[in-house]
Amino acid sequence: MSTPFPFTAVVGQDDLRLALLLNAVSPAVGGVLVRGEKGTAKSTAVRALSALLPAVDVVSGCRFSCDPDAPDPACPDGPHEPGAFESRPARMVELPVGASEDRLVGALDIERALAEGVKAFEPGLLADAHRGILYVDEVNLLHDHLVDLLLDAAAMGASYVEREGVSVRHAARFLLVGTMNPEEGELRPQLLDRFGLTVEVAASREPDQRVEVVRRRLAYDDDPAGFAARWADEEAAVRQRIVAARELLPQVRLGDGALRQIAATCAAFEVDGMRADIVMARTATALAAWAGRTEVLAEDVRQAALLALPHRRRRNPFDAPGLDEDKLDETLEQFRRRRRDRGDGDDEPDPVPDGPGVGGGRLEPYDGGSPGAVTRGARPEAGEDGEQRPSGAGGGEQAPARAAEPFRTKVLSVPGIGEGAAGRRSRARTEHGRTTGARRPRGALTKLHLAATVQAAAPHQRARGRSGPGLVVRRDDLRQATREGREGNLVLFVVDASGSMAARQRMSAVKGAVLSLLLDAYQRRDKVGLVTFRGRDAQVALPPTSSVDAAAVRLESLPTGGRTPLAAGLLRAHEVLRVERLRDPARRALVVVVTDGRATGGPEPVALAGRAARLFAAEGVASVVVDCESGPVRLGLAGQLAGELGGTAVTLDELRADSIAGLVRDVQGTSRRAA
Repeated sequence: MSTPFPFTAVVGQDDLRLALLLNAVSPAVGGVLVRGEKGTAKSTAVRALSALLPAVDVVSGCRFSCDPDAPDPACPDGPHEPGAFESRPARMVELPVGASEDRLVGALDIERALAEGVKAFEPGLLADAHRGILYVDEVNLLHDHLVDLLLDAAAMGASYVEREGVSVRHAARFLLVGTMNPEEGELRPQLLDRFGLTVEVAASREPDQRVEVVRRRLAYDDDPAGFAARWADEEAAVRQRIVAARELLPQVRLGDGALRQIAATCAAFEVDGMRADIVMARTATALAAWAGRTEVLAEDVRQAALLALPHRRRRNPFDAPGLDEDKLDETLEQFRRRRRDRGDGDDEPDPVPDGPGVGGGRLEPYDGGSPGAVTRGARPEAGEDGEQRPSGAGGGEQAPARAAEPFRTKVLSVPGIGEGAAGRRSRARTEHGRTTGARRPRGALTKLHLAATVQAAAPHQRARGRSGPGLVVRRDDLRQATREGREGNLVLFVVDASGSMAARQRMSAVKGAVLSLLLDAYQRRDKVGLVTFRGRDAQVALPPTSSVDAAAVRLESLPTGGRTPLAAGLLRAHEVLRVERLRDPARRALVVVVTDGRATGGPEPVALAGRAARLFAAEGVASVVVDCESGPVRLGLAGQLAGELGGTAVTLDELRADSIAGLVRDVQGTSRRAA
């Protein structure tokens, strides 16, 4: 077994370490979501935490890690006789992004269940993680239905498997930790809310701290065991502190003043629901226990807000997460003044006394500074050569126009039935959805079609010597249910940023429309890409990604001006699709061309654009042209382009879901991968 990197040797990242330790002290806090760029010790810190957790006593032979002092009465391996138990280290179980539902929750032996009527259950990762850590790297890339299952189990402390009339329940209490890189896509807001705490991490910009990170990593790689031994005393100290904090936790008093302060803070930041209040209360209590106190201080409430509220402030995927600390301090100060003016401050949480090592958020055993806060601001305007320019400088380029207010769009879907990743846009054969038929299983059986299985087995009962009430079922009788649901697609935007689109009010409307389509893509779990064309060429502003947020940032800073190389834009988009098809052949594409249809620059620009468009039609790529032409005289060029693409054209007004043109418009044309 490899030696993990010591938790106490992680340089900086104080918020990350504190959030993990608070959950180790009180798993009821609800887990941690760690957001940050690659290479910031997210996975290293999580894996190192498992070595600090105290050993657990389990019932001997129990596959579900029942506590011998309080065994689960509904344990599938029960009932347990008192006495026999063993001690083992707390587990850290990793959930792979590509895991199946059966691997997560466990699988039933359907054949034995039908033939013998027994609950032959193979535990999944949720059972393995009971009383330990369940770690999901790249949780934002995990299928939604798996995220729902593990968050439900984390909230209820139990996992339920209901399949074809057979029911199994077992305890599943674990510390849930997820890590993600926001550049690869966001979690849905309702899933974000299910994580107790969130932490933003970034690499330090301090040279001395970066040097220390490299020094420690190289020392660990050269001699993992020797490096771990040098940090053994610090690891033991933190392990003992966790045990002491767990023992102290039931004695911590969360007074009425602290509760009112928590409620006032959540109300001031307009968070939805009551989960934030509950998580803040549990976090503040854990902070006090971690600091060795039995009373919650005002600083505990403040630190709890910084950890529990940032991810609950987002109203749409384009909002940057975070919390305004000045507003937080102002809110807490106003609360103190109101209570002092009313004369009922006796029950108010005490302020933090002066001196080091008092606040619940201090990490005394560690050294190293914390990295700078993650900030997001406006990007400098850049020219095609990537150099910063003043607004409107050179080549007819105009400063980027701000996007108009987004709106709800019509549903643009790919025709036919696909087999891509689960999503919410186009019809597809999926593991989840309505049952449409049955087939022989290919590989392991995952979704039994009971009626078809019984129908296949029934004619052979006499030949198989059936004598009792049980149905004699063979492997060849089993039938897999085929289901139809929805898939996510690759929505590739091809945006005209030329001079003919550059009128400020017009470009603002165009950006608002694209932003609306991006929001729709986020809600339907699509991948998105962005190709722009202007001047002499086209460029891939954003390769296909799950990060709709990144696409919105690129769109906001998009400059306009110059000629209209429509053919170049289409050819660049065609190349992007070709490469992406090799990477993800099951994901079907929807090309959205946003243009007025004009083509200028070079010899025969219109003819070249037509030939480029016919490449998409020949391959059956679903497409739609958003016609941005305005004015009393319209040339209808966008409609002609849509005909060449084999798709359809919609105007900006028709794109709105509430327009009188209809509620839903399917993209015309056929997909070469459609069924």
